[in-house]
Amino acid sequence: MQKLTNKEEEIMHILWKLKKAFVKEVQAEITEDQPHYNTLSTIVRNLEEKGFVAHNAFGNTHQYYPLITLEAYSKKYMKTAIDNYFNSSYKNMVSFFAKEEKISAAELREILAMIETPKEDK
Repeated sequence: MQKLTNKEEEIMHILWKLKKAFVKEVQAEITEDQPHYNTLSTIVRNLEEKGFVAHNAFGNTHQYYPLITLEAYSKKYMKTAIDNYFNSSYKNMVSFFAKEEKISAAELREILAMIETPKEDK
């Protein structure tokens, strides 16, 4: 799975939210730095070439939908971020957010409770 550009990620988040959309619908969801329709169409086709989206044809227009789930993409790139920025250590990541005051003691206790709760067999 390839890493996406910031604009590609933005478009994927829109498609994950909408589930399926025409380029005009994607364009309507972009609030800042809205690209021209043709530019956006090219980006969506690039996402299709990369295997992130597919389409259903309706005459000359296409309705796009994601092939990769948000969860699968997040899992892959969170691991990469943790490897690259926190020396492959979840402890380093959590302590970074604690030092930056981006996570509260209550949230840390919730995380600890999740870790300590035995997982049910699937």
